[in-house]
Amino acid sequence: MPDGGFTPEEINTSIAHPARIYDYYLGGKDNYEVDRAAADRILQLFPYARAWSLSNRGFLERAVRAVTRQGVRQIIDIGTGIPTSPNTHEVARTVDNDVRVVYVDNDPIVATYADVKLTNEGNAGFALADLREPEAVFESPAVRNLIDLDEPVALMMVAILHFISDEEDVAGIVSTLTRRLPKGSCLALSHVSSDFEANSSGDLLGAAKVYDTATARLNLRGREEILSFFDGFELLEPGLVQAPLWRPEEPVPSEEELRQYVGYVGVGVKSG
Repeated sequence: MPDGGFTPEEINTSIAHPARIYDYYLGGKDNYEVDRAAADRILQLFPYARAWSLSNRGFLERAVRAVTRQGVRQIIDIGTGIPTSPNTHEVARTVDNDVRVVYVDNDPIVATYADVKLTNEGNAGFALADLREPEAVFESPAVRNLIDLDEPVALMMVAILHFISDEEDVAGIVSTLTRRLPKGSCLALSHVSSDFEANSSGDLLGAAKVYDTATARLNLRGREEILSFFDGFELLEPGLVQAPLWRPEEPVPSEEELRQYVGYVGVGVKSG
């Protein structure tokens, strides 16, 4: 069990959860045996899952700094997962200490830790809400109290949309969220892609199937479909690319090493 030593009744510890698998990849301790077993199976099939997760986390930090340097002072971080330092509000405040952040997740364990790790400051809040009900995100008390939708907002959807299926209308969900945002708002997202299956050195499709027994399936999409989520937004340089290539702060991996980063990331600014 997690180091916290408690398990709220509503948390199902018999089924692997993507947020807790991700926590395990990042070296966290807020996960259970079922999550670790699933993660280890994924690593057997696709040994680069941990490297991708760490790179994805690095993208989130760079994206947060980028949007705050754009002048955005409000962030809604959807699918935040288990709190991992530095958290979004901590990164944002390296640029501006007054940035307001609302974290959104549908996992009760995230809500449990949010009270301790995320919302102990006046301009950070948490909403227990499901991305599949996007209007409920905006109606949550935390968003209503902290976010002014008349001013630009940065919407972070990092490593979350690939857990929403086409049958659940992923495109409609993104559209519902982004059309509420005023001009000058930002959208930052990352998404695993099937485009890299042929050139990757592991069994990406096999690893994705492990999530079939978790609380959410992994949906691989191509570049054009991922790019469509940015409709109405102008992509910041360098566009939609693999995580290590988005405004890198460290040496760029070789072409061979890039094979392990099986997804796209990008940040866009709403143009109208």
